[in-house]
Amino acid sequence: MTALFRAPFTPATIDEANRTVELIASTGAGVVRADFEGPFVERLEVSPTAVDLSRLDGMPLLDSHRQSELGAVLGVVRGARFEGGNLVVMVQFSARAEAVWQDVAAGIIRNVSVGYAPKEWRDGSDPKGARVRTVTRWELQEVSLVPVGADPSAKVRSNMPEQTTTAEAPPPVTTTTSAPETRAAVNREIRALATTFDLGSDWANGLIDRGATEGEARAAALDAMRSRQTMRPTIAARVTSVGAHDDPTQFRALAGEAVYATRANPRHQISDAARNYAGLTTLDLAREALRIAGHSATGLSPADTVTRALHTTSDFPAIFADTANRTLRERYIAAPSVMKRLARQSTAKDFRAKTKVQAADLAKLEKVNEAGEYKYSTFIEGKESYRIGTYGTIVALSRQMLVNDDIGAFADLAGKLGEASSEFENQFLVDLLVANAGAGPNLDDGSPVFHASRGNLAATGTIITSAALSAARLAMRRQTGINGRPISVAPKFLVVPPELETTAETVLATIQPTKTDDVNPFGGKFELLVEPRLVAPDRWYLAGDPAAIEGLEYSYLQGSEGPQTESRAGFEVDGVEVKVRLDFGAAFLDFRGWHMNPGEEA
Repeated sequence: MTALFRAPFTPATIDEANRTVELIASTGAGVVRADFEGPFVERLEVSPTAVDLSRLDGMPLLDSHRQSELGAVLGVVRGARFEGGNLVVMVQFSARAEAVWQDVAAGIIRNVSVGYAPKEWRDGSDPKGARVRTVTRWELQEVSLVPVGADPSAKVRSNMPEQTTTAEAPPPVTTTTSAPETRAAVNREIRALATTFDLGSDWANGLIDRGATEGEARAAALDAMRSRQTMRPTIAARVTSVGAHDDPTQFRALAGEAVYATRANPRHQISDAARNYAGLTTLDLAREALRIAGHSATGLSPADTVTRALHTTSDFPAIFADTANRTLRERYIAAPSVMKRLARQSTAKDFRAKTKVQAADLAKLEKVNEAGEYKYSTFIEGKESYRIGTYGTIVALSRQMLVNDDIGAFADLAGKLGEASSEFENQFLVDLLVANAGAGPNLDDGSPVFHASRGNLAATGTIITSAALSAARLAMRRQTGINGRPISVAPKFLVVPPELETTAETVLATIQPTKTDDVNPFGGKFELLVEPRLVAPDRWYLAGDPAAIEGLEYSYLQGSEGPQTESRAGFEVDGVEVKVRLDFGAAFLDFRGWHMNPGEEA
């Protein structure tokens, strides 16, 4: 009689008390994929040197690679090891995933898949000439339980198949395969290949009827796709899976980088992983977003495809929001900022008034007597307060622009918003400096920043000369702290409007004197900063280093430095709306780090 085989009912590695079980996460088995050059087989190298497990601590066990909601988290990966060319992980199930846990324990749910990001790979070919891409280094990002896995041997770990025989059965066959390939598993894989590459049920049934192996089925799929490309050479192959096997987070990031590099900044060095998306049109991206979200775009017009991607997936709008954010940040950082060099950056925890308390220098140190008695010093406090505010706008990428693939205009607008954000910050600081007709804002004591009583305002306005600079420097050196003690402020910057730029350069020029009278005492002493937003043509300033002395300060909301972007599928506008928000504020905290000369017109 013929020997009968049946799989064990429950996994042998299951621990009911701790709700843990071992999974064969990957065996590196080849998976048929496609890129712009056509189909290929992707294999994973599984070894300690090839797999990056740096994210293992807290790595999630997911339901079918879904990362968009907490409800998809079934548990957590507790450990991993390499065994016989396989990656084996120990997972612990959450109490919220009771139904799935029971099905795993009963041997009903068994298929496993991994989400990963490739870092290095090696291209080659099999004996038949088909392309093979071996990923030689990759980062494990998550482990998932799936209905049908790409790796047929990635399973919930169990004992070897049990053998039941009658007395007439032949001797048992010994096998070393940890997860043997069954006919049912091969048939499932053949049908999965037919569905993935749209090969039809006749193709699948033909292979099943003749008992084809999994390897033969994959080779047949490659041949079928190669023949399809030959028959339809004008149809470009599209990416069906990249990076982390349809990981939405990876898709958004990589597609966003590709759009940024091809539509907004050709100088950007695009990563190899994002290069797969570099040639896709907006319509292609919409179809890919729908496919990853589990929706079909078959039969939809281009306009309807874009509309459905906008309103049924979060990935598609996020791609263009990523492009807008990259472009905005690049132009924001590149924009010149004279005033921010003169101010100290800080943060605000919230939108309430931020009070900066300045403690004066301690009283002088005094000799301690023989009894070891120390005398107490007291603080003299001065305080200034200010609060940050929220500023922003909304830009829209219309449905018409998406259908027309007109992303360049949108990226350019986002870049201009980055420049506008920098301009807003600089003008905000300039407005503080020139408030009260140039005297600066009033401080906590009721007087403006620049006042004769503070010793930081020239008694008589003059042009920039060595004598005027000497007087201004002396005034700053003679500044005293809150308790009246000298603090000797060292000026670092000479700040002028454009009208005084040439005069300032002449005064600060380093020359090689031929006699003592020709020595320029200020040659190379100060750094010249020209601020075009200063409108008074004769007024100029000396300023200390903001890192050394408090003066002008600006703050962002904690964790939101610079402009921030948020996006959504438009409601008022049929398209993608990107909101730009800037939480920003600034104030003078002290007058001692600045000196102002009103110039000749005063």
